Formats: sequence, C-alpha cells, structure tokens
Amino acid sequence: MVIVLALALMALDHRFYQLQTLRSVLATVAYPLQVAVDTPIRLGTRVLESFSHHEQLVLENRLLRSELLELRARQLRFDAVQAENDRLRTLLHTATQAPERVQIAKLLAVDLDPFRQQIVINKGRRDGVYSGQPVIDAHGVIGQVLSANWTSSTALLISDPGHALPVIVARTGLRSLAEGSGNPRRLHLRHVPPQEDIEAGDLLLTSGLGGRFPADYPVARIVSVEHRPGAPFLAIAAEPLAALDRSREVLLLWTDDSQPEAFREHALE
Repeated sequence: MVIVLALALMALDHRFYQLQTLRSVLATVAYPLQVAVDTPIRLGTRVLESFSHHEQLVLENRLLRSELLELRARQLRFDAVQAENDRLRTLLHTATQAPERVQIAKLLAVDLDPFRQQIVINKGRRDGVYSGQPVIDAHGVIGQVLSANWTSSTALLISDPGHALPVIVARTGLRSLAEGSGNPRRLHLRHVPPQEDIEAGDLLLTSGLGGRFPADYPVARIVSVEHRPGAPFLAIAAEPLAALDRSREVLLLWTDDSQPEAFREHALE
C-alpha cells in the first residue's frame, strides 16, 4: 500500500508538479538536520587534512634542516679552502717579490712548548733543504732549519728561548740581537743602552750579520721600551711579524751563497 502511494505521488508530481511547494517546505525543514549531520563529517575531514598537512610540513622541515646542515658543512669547507687559497696567494706574491729562491712548505707538526719552539715541515734533503736554512712567511721571519731528513725537516722558531737573531732597527740603524722568550708573540732585545734612540713602533729587520739570514727581511715590531731604575740596559719587547703560532704554510729561502753546491747543480739541470 505504501509503495503504491509513493508511486502515485511520484507520478502526480512528475506529471502535474503538484508537490513542488511541499518539497520546498520539507527541504527547508530538513536543512538544519542535514547541516547538523554533515558538520561532524566536515570537521573530521578538516582535522584529518590538518594532521596530514602538519605531517607533510614536519617532513619538509626535516628535509630542509638536513639540507641546511649539509650546506653549512660545505660552506665551512669552502671557507677553509678560500682561506688556504688566500694564504697561498699571499705566499706566492711574497715568493715573486723575494730576490732569493723560495719554496712553499706545509707544516706537519708544531711544538710550542715554552722551552722548545719548533715546527716540522714536509720538505727535506731531497728538496735541497739544509741545516741553518732561513724560513719565512708572507709577513716576516719564522726561524731556521734545525735539522733536515730526506723527506721532512725540523725548524727552530725565532721565539725559541735558545734562538738569537741579529737585527737592525730600520729607523735608526741600531744593531741588536732579537732573542726568543718561549712565547710565540714576544721577542726581547738585550743589551741596548738607555741612551740609544729606540721606541715602540720601530721595525726590526734582519741585519745580514751571522751568515744565516739575508739582510732587510722583516722580523718584528717594538711594542714596549722600559728604562728600569738602576738597570744598565733597556727592557725592550717586540712582537714577531710572522704568524709563528698560526701559520700553516711557510717559505724556505735559498740564496746563491747559502745553497749547497750539490743542490745548485741539481737546480740547474
């Protein structure tokens, strides 16, 4: 009976449109119910989409953070390579300016004990290195070769307490000895009388005396001059111009007079 009634109503509405008003009323009445039923579903869908979007953002954030760390690591390496290139470029510029023959050497080991200031470099007798050979960097004198093996050498820094280097004050021509103090950033000038003209800021150069270093290579700059009452000599401190505790490459220096005869013949071949 219900089915027949439903079919009759459907036919009547289809043929004569008699139920249009009733359908509109029923739709209006049912709309709040539809909204009430549909709202939880839409909220649930939005929550699921929000969680999915959040997970995607977290994943993208992790990937971006990983890429950022990798890029930072590469940047650090790039900065290190750039700094090394700058140092080598400076050394090569110094090499082209030096009248003597020079060769770049890398540091293998550093010993900055207060009682022993030495470095080990990757050049030895096979490269023509010899005991007593001068070692410099782009800024000034580093020291001199103490002993040479076949593939490496040990150099004594000018800051070693047992090292003394003949120097001259560029401004006045005063000669003295720059002695190591065990501190890579401090040298001392000994036995300078109080009446001598020397002051902070004066540049010290190699004097060429002693037969080890050629003349006029920068050594240090005076940082303090103190006249102690009753003392027969001035207390003078100087700071080396070379980066004794920071250099990673150095220059080995040859002069025509200092090169061993065997090496000179080898260099001419």
